[in-house]
Amino acid sequence: MEEHVSSKEIKQYIVVKLGNEQYGIDIQYVDNIVRMQRITRVPKAQEYFKGVINLRGEIVPVMSLRLKFGLDPDEITGKTRILILKLEQQSLVGIIVDEVKEVVNLDEDSIGKGSYDANDERAMYLAGIGKHNDGLISLLNIAGIIVEKEKEKEKEA
Repeated sequence: MEEHVSSKEIKQYIVVKLGNEQYGIDIQYVDNIVRMQRITRVPKAQEYFKGVINLRGEIVPVMSLRLKFGLDPDEITGKTRILILKLEQQSLVGIIVDEVKEVVNLDEDSIGKGSYDANDERAMYLAGIGKHNDGLISLLNIAGIIVEKEKEKEKEA
């Protein structure tokens, strides 16, 4: 029997929790997931920039997605993780999430663009809304979150 292969592109997302919200992060950007560890503060950094960690000899900046999104400060629990993200040309960046839930496969049909309020700052951090089982997952635009940080660094320089 010939197997019918769908031409739809399926992407994998790591689903993380921030408070009661679920967010999906494209798995291609995830380099590593590490347990919460001591973060060394960096003076004069933005509030959401928590500092740096030493990951196998590499210094990795870590930011709080909760603070970046204007949510309550992080509550560190046994489930708190740092996702180590890598964008093409850039060095590693860590983001703190409350919990890593699962990896989901979403095809094009299950991803909606969503209608965002153009004035909502968080809208530029979202790539779309994924429908999975009975729930919705806000899909993060990792480049929008990370690259903005780089721009701010340039402004300060």
